[in-house]
Amino acid sequence: MDNKGRGDAGWSWPAIHPEGRKFGLVAVAISLVAAFLAWETIAWPMAFLSLGVFAFFRDPERVVPQDDRFIVAPADGLVSLIAEVEPPAELQVDDGSGHRGLPAGPVTRVSIFMSVFDVHINRAPIGGTVRRLVYIPGKFLNADLDKASEENERQHILIERQDGLAIGFTQIAGLVARRIIPFVKPGDTLAAGQRVGLIRFGSRVDVYLPAGTDSKVLVGQKVVAGETVLAETGQQKLIEGIAQ
Repeated sequence: MDNKGRGDAGWSWPAIHPEGRKFGLVAVAISLVAAFLAWETIAWPMAFLSLGVFAFFRDPERVVPQDDRFIVAPADGLVSLIAEVEPPAELQVDDGSGHRGLPAGPVTRVSIFMSVFDVHINRAPIGGTVRRLVYIPGKFLNADLDKASEENERQHILIERQDGLAIGFTQIAGLVARRIIPFVKPGDTLAAGQRVGLIRFGSRVDVYLPAGTDSKVLVGQKVVAGETVLAETGQQKLIEGIAQ
């Protein structure tokens, strides 16, 4: 795929991630049993529930921009917060691995809220090596709240490129989300946009941009994991938008 007309484009049904198939098949089985027993008040709701489960765990293909300057969105959803903050301590402190963490100092954090209607497969914002994967148990506050970044159940991931650029991002559980499922481990080498995990049933992902880099998206904007460019490294330019 490129922007010169080369490549093929077409619509197809998205695949269902294996993590969701078991939930959907259980709902289908209950619906079929209820239908066989003529329990229509159970059969129809379970049939619709199975469709909802399959839709929630859909895993569509994405066309990832191939440019080392770009940091792509790790999640589908709504940009709910953009703020200047210190990166989490877990991404900064020396963890004994021999690999440095994020430097101290305020950076731009972009928070992406995923509703139950969004795709919940998370993707790598840059290509590189997974240096850290830190799981922290916590609360299940509304993921829209700013304090969810420090109080909710969460998992920090740090990816470092060969040129030393490191990006940290955090998967955060919410009111309904009760499990963060990683697909990667420290030492894995990833391509930009590669699948790294999912959060079951609604949640949020925070991305910590490098110092000297501003967001190219706006609060209230919808972004697509692996496709939407969140930022261009080294670019600091405030942009404004109009809701219409």
